[in-house]
Amino acid sequence: MFRLFALFALVAGASAYTTGIAASRTRSSAIRMSEEAASRRQVLASAALGAVALFPSLARAEIDYDGVKYLGGGDKVDVNNANIRAFTQFPGMYPNAASKILKAVPDSGYKSAGELYNAPGLSSAEKDVIKKYESKFVFLDPKPEYVIDRLNNGLYR
Repeated sequence: MFRLFALFALVAGASAYTTGIAASRTRSSAIRMSEEAASRRQVLASAALGAVALFPSLARAEIDYDGVKYLGGGDKVDVNNANIRAFTQFPGMYPNAASKILKAVPDSGYKSAGELYNAPGLSSAEKDVIKKYESKFVFLDPKPEYVIDRLNNGLYR
């Protein structure tokens, strides 16, 4: 019985030291891993800061666009930048005449209402509708952030 007790005490004592060694190994590897993670974070933070410093123009955004009132919220519509749905307020324009006009917008944009009549495929009835609402159109310089959604405003059904 004494031998069994001595063996138990020996194993218990040895296991006490073993868990301490394992714990210290775990702690030291955890410290190394956290140091590696910290150095990775520093590298990534430096890279992000460098990217922001090198490309500051990408972060610029036009917050107050003067022509926003002509994008469909008022009684006048900017033909070069407005979405096709802005033409729904003009009976007979949406969708046919408006889509033909918007598909034919030159890169520099329309400069006057007279240029609208040159859009390919317009019927005489559609030209009459354009003539009816000619005073409701404005022609601002095309803005890429609005031109991209001219025909598709992201509404999918």
